[in-house]
Amino acid sequence: MKRYAKRVADSLLARKLQGLGAVLVQGAKWCGKTTTCEQVAKSVLYMGDPKKRKENLEMASIDVTSLLEGAKPRLIDEWQVAPVFWDAIRHAVDHADGPGQFILTGSVVPPKTEEKTHSGTGRIARLTMRPMTLWESGESSGTISLAELFSGTAPDSARAMGRELEEIAFLACRGGWPQAVLRKGDVALDLAFDYVDSVADEDISRVDDVRRDPARARRLLRSYARLQGSQANLKAIKLDMAGGGIDAPDEDTVASYRGALEKLFVVEDVPAWCPNLRCRTPIRTSGTRCFVDPSIAAASLGLGPGGLMSDLTTFGFFFETLAVRDLRVYAEALSGSVAHYRDASGLECDAVIHLRNGAYGLVEVKLGGDRLVAEGVETLLAFSGKIDTDAMKAPAFRMVLTAVGDYAYRRPADGVYVCPLSALCP
Repeated sequence: MKRYAKRVADSLLARKLQGLGAVLVQGAKWCGKTTTCEQVAKSVLYMGDPKKRKENLEMASIDVTSLLEGAKPRLIDEWQVAPVFWDAIRHAVDHADGPGQFILTGSVVPPKTEEKTHSGTGRIARLTMRPMTLWESGESSGTISLAELFSGTAPDSARAMGRELEEIAFLACRGGWPQAVLRKGDVALDLAFDYVDSVADEDISRVDDVRRDPARARRLLRSYARLQGSQANLKAIKLDMAGGGIDAPDEDTVASYRGALEKLFVVEDVPAWCPNLRCRTPIRTSGTRCFVDPSIAAASLGLGPGGLMSDLTTFGFFFETLAVRDLRVYAEALSGSVAHYRDASGLECDAVIHLRNGAYGLVEVKLGGDRLVAEGVETLLAFSGKIDTDAMKAPAFRMVLTAVGDYAYRRPADGVYVCPLSALCP
């Protein structure tokens, strides 16, 4: 597999290895966790290797410490198949000389079992990897840096890669899966469909050993795709899944299936942001439904680039998921996170990037064009005008993030940036 020169996770992993004895690298399968970790590991144990799986599991049950022997940092790939590793590594870290002893990778949230009795706090750091951003896959010029936007040193104008709308539709349907990035056309698009098949047919039941119906799993994925970008509750998802009322699941079932998808890092909702406001407008605190990558939504609905181009309203939601994916990765490079704002009046902000030092930036996501950009600017000005800057900082920047455009620029009249996603980088 091709080794990319730039993955944001590379520097994050190096930093975390300097801080604690072990690092858990988790995230959706096929997003490149093992490849990233192999670059820094001095020895590797592949628990998923079918040739040695049975032998390794037997050894883990007899003497797990023997599997920890090897040059450090030692990578334990797909460690969760033997949860006993968790406490064994925690114990080994307590008696090791220095940080950076172990790296664990996994495609599911760490299970709660009798063999895992400690949270790992103070011993095991966590790093979540996601599919590749446009900058990481070489499809963004990287001329507008999120770090520079926060520091106030971003240029007033910069060249973007100038993607056409059809190209963005393809990138949304292809996704940021490293194997797909290496391929072209329909071959690249196929991987997301294979991913959805794997999740629905096998992974959703294996994640916690609860048997789930593949057909129902596919219906939930389709409903989530139709409802992405909304704050739909479990009842709304249930009704959407029911369709004509045939085999309607109850809310507990919906919650179980959705929880499994979350453990697999397939869905990753955007949390609500609650700022200090000058008025008393009630703020909606429900998370916004979102996939870790827009290609999962496209494949769940059986859509390709042509399907998105024929329905620009739907395309807008897919592009928002694409933008949130990239913003999450870029924000984490700055020790930040992404949230969403919506109040009872209907005013919303698609993405609020918040850093540890209290700085934040406001982002509206639009496909592009004068009318949509103007709508985004109007929303940003209205929202930022409601924030009580006596109680909290003013936004570090306001930006309309677009799908198309040859240039990123800062508007002289109000200071709002208009930036194509193909110009952005950490």
